[in-house]
Amino acid sequence: MSDSAKLGRGGAVPEAAIPAAAIPATAGAPAQKAGERTAPGAATGSAPGAGRAFGPRLMAPLLLGSLLNPINSTMIATALVAIGQDFHVGAADTAWLVSAMYLASAVGQPSMGRLADRIGPRRVFAAGALTVCAAGVLGALAPTFGLLIVSRVVLGIGTAAAYPAAMAVLRAESRRTGCPTPRQVLGRLSLAALGSAAVGPTLGGLLAATAGWRAVFAVNVPLALLALLGALLWLPADRKDARPAHAGSASASLDPLGIALFAAALTCAMVFLLHLEDPQWLLPAPAGVLAGALVWWQLRHPAPFIDLRMLARNGALVRTYLRHGLTYLVIYCVLYGFSQWLEQVHGASSFQAGLIMLPMSLAAAVCSLMGARTRGIRAPLTVAAVCLALGSGVFLLLQGASPLVALLCAGALFGVPQGLSSTGNQAAVYAQAPADGVGAAAGLQRTAQYLGAITASSLIGLLYGQRASDSGLHEIALIGIVLGLLLLTLTLADRSLRPGATGTGATTGTGG
Repeated sequence: MSDSAKLGRGGAVPEAAIPAAAIPATAGAPAQKAGERTAPGAATGSAPGAGRAFGPRLMAPLLLGSLLNPINSTMIATALVAIGQDFHVGAADTAWLVSAMYLASAVGQPSMGRLADRIGPRRVFAAGALTVCAAGVLGALAPTFGLLIVSRVVLGIGTAAAYPAAMAVLRAESRRTGCPTPRQVLGRLSLAALGSAAVGPTLGGLLAATAGWRAVFAVNVPLALLALLGALLWLPADRKDARPAHAGSASASLDPLGIALFAAALTCAMVFLLHLEDPQWLLPAPAGVLAGALVWWQLRHPAPFIDLRMLARNGALVRTYLRHGLTYLVIYCVLYGFSQWLEQVHGASSFQAGLIMLPMSLAAAVCSLMGARTRGIRAPLTVAAVCLALGSGVFLLLQGASPLVALLCAGALFGVPQGLSSTGNQAAVYAQAPADGVGAAAGLQRTAQYLGAITASSLIGLLYGQRASDSGLHEIALIGIVLGLLLLTLTLADRSLRPGATGTGATTGTGG
């Protein structure tokens, strides 16, 4: 049986064979022969001229654009209380500001990736930057809470364009120069996203405390304009044949019906989840019908929005998505729930809450660097699961009068799984995905993360109601303990992550 066939049946990931960042060969690189391993520390993309081809001018706009989505996903955490006070809404309502952006991003990431392949990544990147500018202006000037939610939806769509477009730019540059994309280049792209998400709460608290919560929206305007300027000046022009010769062919189709069904089913589910305190029991039925219609359509479409057949054959990849979604469910419960608790129960200001969460950000950044240098996958994911359970246990002991050192240690402990799980699960996706479908697989990983975030905001709204409380934080902690132990079990029991296992598309170059 070929490596590809093994992968399709849930093939395993040889821990010792995974390189530091587990980056697959790009289109311009010759595939490794089956059975070959990358030497530790070897740069897969270190061909002569690769450094010049993927230099600072190319990377600057890509890195800046790619950080807009994660930084906006977390920057608002320390501004939710102030927004709720200004518009006289509680935590259950402000949770919409979190979920609306994640819903738009969950649909937008794979959709924008398809669009970048069809009409050119530079066009999609630039259009996304302009959309982010519009969202920043709308949010900064929004006179009503409803318009503020709209601005977050627009922000989710605009920021979703940058990451898949950046990946497409790198693939195109690799083809143009004949140099495979250096592993460290993709590592920087990943670190920019994780690092910006980690510092988001601190930056949001600083902006909210010094210039008001509207600055959290307004700051997107200069950032997006810088990314747009860099794209226009330094990104290579899209090829004239970027649009396929047969635009109506299956390979060119964006599957708009699949996208619409996915968005509609997810919206119904999200609306239900956000009102768990007063369940709307009429919503699960249409959500189920839409989900069934989505499955029916995806199984019949020649180029589906979500390749269900590939997922059915690849159990290892599905398990990675499950781990990633559950991990970020706990992380975002803490990220948003802890920041609101600090302000409403502990009595901290927005800026103080951001500073208290700074050790979490620093720990996440350090652990992401450590995770990127780890050759294996199973070990960092095991440590991440253990720290999720232990960190949740610490949160179970916190009270409104807890000393500052306990708050700082609790946050730092949660930064460990944030850094390790991000790089570990990314490495697993790159190793387990078919070699010709890594981009789509990475997009679905982001979607799993967004689904975890949506569920987290729903739980916060249910457990906190109109105001954070000690009991609500402790219930979040109990959920974290249970899910941390579940993740530990899933990680240890997953044979595809064990050292010495064989058969991956990423390490052999044969996955397809």
